[in-house]
Amino acid sequence: MGENILKECLGLGEGKCIVVGAGDFTPIEIDKKEGDFCIAVDGGYLYCKLIGLAVDLLIGDMDSIDENIRPEIEAMKEESPEKVIVLNPEKDDTDSLAALRIGMEKGYKDFRIYGAMGGRVEHTIANIQCLSFLKNNGRKAYIMDANVMMTVIKNESIKFDKGMDGFLSLFSLGEKARGVTIEGMKYPLKEATVTNDYPIGISNEFIGEECVITVEEGMLLLIVSWA
Repeated sequence: MGENILKECLGLGEGKCIVVGAGDFTPIEIDKKEGDFCIAVDGGYLYCKLIGLAVDLLIGDMDSIDENIRPEIEAMKEESPEKVIVLNPEKDDTDSLAALRIGMEKGYKDFRIYGAMGGRVEHTIANIQCLSFLKNNGRKAYIMDANVMMTVIKNESIKFDKGMDGFLSLFSLGEKARGVTIEGMKYPLKEATVTNDYPIGISNEFIGEECVITVEEGMLLLIVSWA
């Protein structure tokens, strides 16, 4: 139930760039509508095939591609070379960041990122930094999986409607986030300063009320999880 309510609260689903990475992935339905653009990042191509998600672009250094589908990708490169971008493994941008830059170049302001957690922990942290990159460039973005959603807010508020369940945690992505207020949750907070060395914002609980999270100055990572 939590995921469906979350989609309603955040208005997920219009004019979005869908990015599917090669991290841990729970097979779930990903709703791709007309006007959406789907980028498979390296081994994320196999996940897209698994759930029947049409891929508009495959990008990566191809180090996590399943050997069984390499012939298919080689054929795609021959037939539709514009749909495959092979990156040099020695580069500054991660494969995921390269994919996100393309989404930005195409004008998308709304990003849904899957397969971005698990595996090597540094990859998860890098993808969280990608959320910050998108926020700092005027985009909204969400890392999604079956039981978790991550997003970043900066000098703004985010609202969840009544009926939301599960847990919400928040963490300062800078040294300090000031004016942090939590309303309508089990553990309220009023114009607090949240620092990056004390996890005061972990494991708050939705209580069935409309809730609002505000940060007046700074950047917060929000993690919503549900069973």
